[in-house]
Amino acid sequence: MLIAGFTVFLGYQWQHMRFTYTEANLLPDDHEINLEYNAFLDKFGEEGNLIVIGIKNDSLFTPEILNKWNTLASQINTYEEVTLSISLQDLKILDKKENPARFDLKPFIVDSVTSSKQASNYRKQLFNDLPFYENLIYNKETGTVRSAIYLDKNIVNTPVRRDFIVNDLIPLIDRFEKETGLQVRTSGMPYIRTLNSQNIIDEIGLFVGAALLVTSFIFFFFFRSYRATIISMITVIIGVMWAFGFLGLLGYEITVLTALIPPLIIVIGIPNCIFLINKYQQEYKNHGNKAKALQRVISKIGNATLMTNITTASGFATFILTESSLLKEFGVVASINILGIFLLSLLIIPIIYSYMPPPQEKHLKHLGKKWIEGFVDWMERMVRNRRIEIYVVSIVLLAASIIGIYQIRISGSLIEDMPKETEFYKDIKFFEEEFDGIMPLEILIDTKRKKGVMKLATLKRMDELSDVIEEQPELSKPISIVNLVKYAKQAYYNGSPKYYQLPSSNERNFILPYASSFSESTNLMGAYVDSTGQYARITTFMKDIGTDKMERAEDNLRTKIATLFPKDRYEVTLTGKALVFQKGTNYLVLNLVISLSLAVLLIALFMAWMFRSFRMILVSLIPNLLPLLVTAGMMGFLGVPIKPSTILVFSIAFGISVDDTIHFLAKYRQELKANKWKIKKSVYASLRETGVSMFYTSIVLFFGFSVFMISSFGGTVALGGLVSATLLFAMLANLLLLPSLLLSLERSIANKKVLKEPALEILTSEEDQDVKS
Repeated sequence: MLIAGFTVFLGYQWQHMRFTYTEANLLPDDHEINLEYNAFLDKFGEEGNLIVIGIKNDSLFTPEILNKWNTLASQINTYEEVTLSISLQDLKILDKKENPARFDLKPFIVDSVTSSKQASNYRKQLFNDLPFYENLIYNKETGTVRSAIYLDKNIVNTPVRRDFIVNDLIPLIDRFEKETGLQVRTSGMPYIRTLNSQNIIDEIGLFVGAALLVTSFIFFFFFRSYRATIISMITVIIGVMWAFGFLGLLGYEITVLTALIPPLIIVIGIPNCIFLINKYQQEYKNHGNKAKALQRVISKIGNATLMTNITTASGFATFILTESSLLKEFGVVASINILGIFLLSLLIIPIIYSYMPPPQEKHLKHLGKKWIEGFVDWMERMVRNRRIEIYVVSIVLLAASIIGIYQIRISGSLIEDMPKETEFYKDIKFFEEEFDGIMPLEILIDTKRKKGVMKLATLKRMDELSDVIEEQPELSKPISIVNLVKYAKQAYYNGSPKYYQLPSSNERNFILPYASSFSESTNLMGAYVDSTGQYARITTFMKDIGTDKMERAEDNLRTKIATLFPKDRYEVTLTGKALVFQKGTNYLVLNLVISLSLAVLLIALFMAWMFRSFRMILVSLIPNLLPLLVTAGMMGFLGVPIKPSTILVFSIAFGISVDDTIHFLAKYRQELKANKWKIKKSVYASLRETGVSMFYTSIVLFFGFSVFMISSFGGTVALGGLVSATLLFAMLANLLLLPSLLLSLERSIANKKVLKEPALEILTSEEDQDVKS
């Protein structure tokens, strides 16, 4: 009744669950990069508010299609979520007027297009006479034309953005495509984030369903019992309900990481069920007393399972100590739910079995399967006769892994993990090719004095920096106030494209009155110069490049900035989403090392508390660290980069794989006591006893984590594959390397003094105690 009541309570918390509408910020709030980014946002507001739609087709400049393209832009403009739209029909041409000296804004397209000649003239004028709009609206070389849609900055990180894109924008574009037969490409950070988060939401259900299916199938394959399978499924389904409930209760957003927790609970919960049900059936087979069997399950398996769940939870809990809120939330929810699924399995399974008839002969058949016995015999033969070969293979694997580790690269890409088969990913690549990227990189220039931006010296420095940016193949043509001033000069000389350049000091005096009247009437400068005229921004867009290339581009820019902008007169900051994410990834790598070291330290302390022996700590850690090194080596050889998703592999795998070590060593201690300190006999008995369950649980975990490989997100696929591989290596290390080490170091490890420590009373309180069947 308590479990049902608490489940209902957590069920009510589902209403507080919310999906994330912002990018994952991997840096702590007080990190320098974050502070600089927030200072930029204070001056110019949210920068990731641009959506672009584009067409690469010459038939756009035919009367019918051009009119429909303009109609689409007009319809988009009517929505209150859109603050500004720059499409062909929104383009303005500066028109010089005298008395008083001013620029008027003349529309580029006046009315609907009626003839092919008129459409062709518009194309010619756009591509030849309006360099101000090049790379903003058109690509001169390929003929691609796009529209820029600026969303209201206040809705960019809210559900309103999603509703507008999904319910309004996408249907409008679909209708245009249907009417014209042309393909419209759509991109920009708000659009990408919306469709990407929709993919995350869709995959949660897929993962939970697949994890339940795979684990229940394997469970049934081992136990051949519908009853045991259904009881286990009920347990983990309640665990999943709790996982969602805790997300709502704590007010955490569902991110690409927290979305993994429900299927993770299934994968980790099923081994608990295997231990408990296996032990119950084994006890019942030994003495035929149901009540005694259930009592022993709770008193004996309960302790060992509590320890293993604590170590697993510790692996996740180390993320709480990082400064990243994304990882903190993941660590908190995962560790709480791992302990929750332990309590559920320890309570639900014995309670349900106590109301059911005892197991029949058919339910106990799996305990004596020949192929399992064959597997255990093979392990024993290997440990007994092939220890040298086991050590040689381990050393070769270690050496190869170290070589592989040196080839690992770090990836700070915002879009690398996104589903490659989706249309929105193909559209990202399209705009990257046509307009050199969609990830904003911002340069904030503080002139340290009011109206300092419009000084000609500042404009010239900005222009020179813009040239440097344009020369970098990874960056797009920049946009700043400089473009507008150049356009003002072109307009002053009656629109001649050859005058699209900064005015000289003499020209500045008579062009400025025109430009100031124009900027006051349109507020076009507001996007690139703040209201005081002290701060300016240069916006460029970055291709999806690796961290190393991004760092090189950043170094080049910083070197040029240091040369062009003296520190005593200017303060220049590089910021923007692309840079924040890249720095966040580097920060995560540091946190990976810290969290993994903490996990190793925690488990070493745990082993020290259990066994009171330094050599036992070494013996227990070696079989668990080797699989991690092998996995890291595989990442290097396979070209899987370190990134936010793959960073989790090591702490997760270590926390889970050390469970087998605890079970094996605990059983080994019991056998030593029972066998009067005969080490060989104790090792082989422990191997035979624990080998079966370690094999069962490792298979469940292997296939359970493999479920993540059906994801369309590259990072989730890598996470699933790498954790599965690590756990398989860990099983072999614990079943072959660990007993071999115990036998090789037997004289040092086996001493009665160690066994008399009170901490071990948990494990050795009864002669016949069985920690893990």
